[in-house]
Amino acid sequence: MRLNLILGAAAFGVAGVLSTGQARAQSEAEPGTPVVVELFTSQGCSACPPADELLHKLAARDDVIALALHVDYWDYIGWKDRFALPGHTRRQKGYAKAAGRRMIYTPQMIINGVDHVVGNHPMDVSDLIALHEARSRPVALELETAGGKTILTLRATGEVSGEIQVMLVDYDPEATVEITRGENAGRTISYANIVESWQELGVWDGSAEFRTELPEVSSAAILVQKAGYGPMLAARNLP
Repeated sequence: MRLNLILGAAAFGVAGVLSTGQARAQSEAEPGTPVVVELFTSQGCSACPPADELLHKLAARDDVIALALHVDYWDYIGWKDRFALPGHTRRQKGYAKAAGRRMIYTPQMIINGVDHVVGNHPMDVSDLIALHEARSRPVALELETAGGKTILTLRATGEVSGEIQVMLVDYDPEATVEITRGENAGRTISYANIVESWQELGVWDGSAEFRTELPEVSSAAILVQKAGYGPMLAARNLP
């Protein structure tokens, strides 16, 4: 399903505090940077269930961070998606604007903040994931535990410039919904890694280490992304 929209400025607010001088008890260096797959989906979209099923499979992979961002612009056609957030629609619009596009649609997957692909085309998605896995990233991400606290550290290992957003994304690993109206009426659909909130941990320029204490989370991911809906520079699932 496609929707033509006049795309305005769209971005999540940037806030956060960088903390330094934390005691270091245990350091866990990231063995490899997973590929981030963002699925823009809706319970009111008849083309979305195959993409939702594909995201389930991707969520089970260690080399992928799969996130479902339910959008709200199909809620008017008969079924209100209870997972939909206006911020998800704004994020999808932001990606479209950054790519010079005026149309958004569901299901859409964004691979590592760069490549746009129809979300129910599994071979295309698989090829793009493999392509991004073969690319090196210019940022090293480490998590450290000390005194029951978790410290995030970022270091530039390659060329980085401009503003870099450091984000914490909370998600529900799985939920099942019985849909009684709209295009998917009569279906019971299971959803994976449903994004519930985004938190900006800070903005980084790559010139020095970025360090901050993470809040306690149950299921979440760290995303390090070039500002302006650019490429993902590092990512990590938590805990």
